[in-house]
Amino acid sequence: ILTILGNSAVLATAVKRASLLKSPELLTVNLAVADIGMAISMYPLAIASAWNHAWLGGDASCIYYALMGFLFGVCSMMTLCAMAVIRFLVTNSSKSNSNKITKNTVRILITFIWLYSLLWAILPLVGWGYYGPEPFGISCTIAWSKFHNSSNGFSFILSMFLLCTVLPALTIVACYLGIAWKVHKAYQEIQHIDRIPNAAKLEKKLTLMAVLISVGFLSSWTPYAAASFWSIFNSSDSLQPIVTLLPCLFAKSSTAYNPFIYYIFSKTFRREIKQLQCCCGWRVPFFSTDSSAESPVSMMWSG
Repeated sequence: ILTILGNSAVLATAVKRASLLKSPELLTVNLAVADIGMAISMYPLAIASAWNHAWLGGDASCIYYALMGFLFGVCSMMTLCAMAVIRFLVTNSSKSNSNKITKNTVRILITFIWLYSLLWAILPLVGWGYYGPEPFGISCTIAWSKFHNSSNGFSFILSMFLLCTVLPALTIVACYLGIAWKVHKAYQEIQHIDRIPNAAKLEKKLTLMAVLISVGFLSSWTPYAAASFWSIFNSSDSLQPIVTLLPCLFAKSSTAYNPFIYYIFSKTFRREIKQLQCCCGWRVPFFSTDSSAESPVSMMWSG
């Protein structure tokens, strides 16, 4: 419910101000599409299987579920990676260079992200890698146990882990650490100016956003990666079902809080969301913000 409502609000806001969207904001819209796609295509089947205490639909639905999860999961991860890289480039470039990131460039990047994700999702269907049930039996994903049982599974899992998990995660962390360092240096340069309080608030706000994005992404997927690693090198029976279930659910929870992380720091989108009227006549509540003018550094971050 939180995933669908939160990402629907994001998409409704984007549609309302489509002509005013900046090029990097298209990536945030793409992230919302991937998150809501995962919730609609996967969660109902997983919930029904949980109530049934066993997987529903047999092998066909298991392959479908795993394919959708892999497709939207890789898409979300690569979108987060692209957002981090673009924000890093914009933050460390002059205004003229940052304007070179046009909407067409971002559209091409989004197309590449979906094709890249689709390629990895289809590979197990054409013979490289395998899909299978999770150890707790009410979800499906990559067959991690094939890491040792098959050279095919070994090469696929290793390649997928490096190109779809490790490399994007390291890129995200490096980019946001670079942004935080850049903001910190900018703050040091204006320490002796009268606007120190505003600069301090700006530094705190931007650093907090970078930390939330990085920690939120890594903390949601690290437990699942750890459980998956354990199932690679040990029998799935060595872990209790609850131990493998909770990391999987925690990883999926990232689709619910991503919209709040990316939009709570944007005055423009927060203002638009507050103006959205729900069908029952209520307005979407968000935190209020001050009306002070944005500094060049905050405008650069918004870009």
